Amino acid sequence: MHSKTEGDENYITGYDEECLQMLFYREMSFGFKKSESLVLCNYLKSARLEAITWILRARAAFGFRFQTAYLSMTYFDRFLSRKSIDSEKSWAMQLLSIACLSLAAKMEEMEVPALSEFQIEGCNFDTKTIQRMELLVLNTLEWKMSLVTPFAFLHFFIWEMCKSSPPDMKVITHLILFTIKEVNVMEHRPSVVAVAAILRALNQRLTRKALEYTMNSVSFCGFLEIEGVFTCYNLMQKLEMREFDMQTSVNLPDLSPTRATDAMVYSSTSAKRRRLTK
Repeated sequence: MHSKTEGDENYITGYDEECLQMLFYREMSFGFKKSESLVLCNYLKSARLEAITWILRARAAFGFRFQTAYLSMTYFDRFLSRKSIDSEKSWAMQLLSIACLSLAAKMEEMEVPALSEFQIEGCNFDTKTIQRMELLVLNTLEWKMSLVTPFAFLHFFIWEMCKSSPPDMKVITHLILFTIKEVNVMEHRPSVVAVAAILRALNQRLTRKALEYTMNSVSFCGFLEIEGVFTCYNLMQKLEMREFDMQTSVNLPDLSPTRATDAMVYSSTSAKRRRLTK
């Protein structure tokens, strides 16, 4: 598989079935189970939305990849599914947001800002405090940090489903990020979110039968549940309708083609990226 060269609009250049299967196996081995879904009270729903708002803004400010933001929310939701934070400790939710984003950046980014740069307005956490929260997150998640995001699947799915006329990556990215504002990321497998976003970007009026027909025509269909894809597809439709009907409280960052395209690149050099060290 080759990465996109500068100025080359046809960035989808190959398909590696073995690599795709590896992603599916990684996805399954790390969980993404309904049993880890969150049941949030109003306070936690509000705090979670604030966390997403900050993470998306910080992603844009630091120039991080979109999958870094998604991965940080995966850490965030998995942590809350295993540990509770009292409503009186709003600062702890803010500290958790910082720790999750900094950990995700260490997993995904080539260059990671100093911890002192990860700050939320109104809070001033020192480096040692952030490091302690990072360690708590690591221990809570049993150091299983190399999780798959929907962005890892996009290249493969688009190549097989619609390589001759790929959908707008800005739309796909918007759908993926918009979904995490409303839904615990553990409720839907990353591969399901990815294929649902692609199908939604291609056709906004798919019936279940039409979606099933499309899914059955691709080789990776056996790894996905049609019902799960259709449920996620309909969820995206409802969220889009809600966004159209009312002004949402969260402004998504500018989804520039450069950053959206960058999110698709599944680099074979990922092992060279900065990794977590104890």
